[in-house]
Amino acid sequence: MKPAGSIVFFTTASGAGYGMLFWLGLLSTTHTLPTALWYGLTALIIAGALVTAGLLSSTAHLGNPQRAWRALSQWRSSWLSREGIAALLTYIPACLLALSWLIDPHPAPLTALLAAALAIATVYCTAMIYASLKPIRQWNNTWVAPFYLLAALFTGAICLAAITGFANPAAAATLSEFAMLTGLAAALVKLLYWRHIDTTTSASTVASATGLGHLGTVRSFEAPHSEENYLLKEMGFRIARKHAAKLRAYALLFAFAFPIAILFGVVAGVVPVTLILIAALCALLGMALERWLFFAEATHTVVLFYGRQA
Repeated sequence: MKPAGSIVFFTTASGAGYGMLFWLGLLSTTHTLPTALWYGLTALIIAGALVTAGLLSSTAHLGNPQRAWRALSQWRSSWLSREGIAALLTYIPACLLALSWLIDPHPAPLTALLAAALAIATVYCTAMIYASLKPIRQWNNTWVAPFYLLAALFTGAICLAAITGFANPAAAATLSEFAMLTGLAAALVKLLYWRHIDTTTSASTVASATGLGHLGTVRSFEAPHSEENYLLKEMGFRIARKHAAKLRAYALLFAFAFPIAILFGVVAGVVPVTLILIAALCALLGMALERWLFFAEATHTVVLFYGRQA
């Protein structure tokens, strides 16, 4: 699939924002986070800004963005519709959480936990938009949703730790531990995902796609046109294996290896907590690269009708 900058930004930014909201909601009930008013409002505003910027960016990929609201009516069958509804519902407890922080740095558990639950539910819906698409084998597998959830928890934790470092170094170290654990888990799942798409093939073939398999060997006599059309440009985007391998290595280094090394240093007490900010920026950059690869390495089975064998 041709990677769209708006969707790459959406999945990266909103994932980090919802991850931050999850940790804010969960940890605010355990008295783990700093109680300063500026801290709570700053963290919630940044989380909300990431989520909102990501959601607005995603509408740029729609043919008619002004009709985006119509997608909400298909919640019974569409994960895109469910995502939209979950995203809108999340704003309610998130805003209540911000308002309650003005009164008490330890908000009502129900509001905080509801914000955390809806945040993670929205990320899951986003993942299922892709995981439910059977014609794209690189997406239609069991590794997509777990990675989206772990990536959101990781980027959310490291972004929140970066802010927390300016208010309470001890709390930042605790968040760094959460970020390390989720980051390591996300890296492992990503490696298993890549192994899966590298070692499996699509069940669809030219024979099954055309329905002519019963006649014998089926192959394309010639291309149906002299140059690539819209479908091939959008759904048949190809990236060379050697380039994909290099980008995968860069994604692992920037998204996980470098940030986790800094987090380990913070937890061990040998690295200043202020460096978590650099780790967070590095993780977001690496995650954006990973999301670009997620789209670039995916191919729709429609390309079988245009002469490609796999």
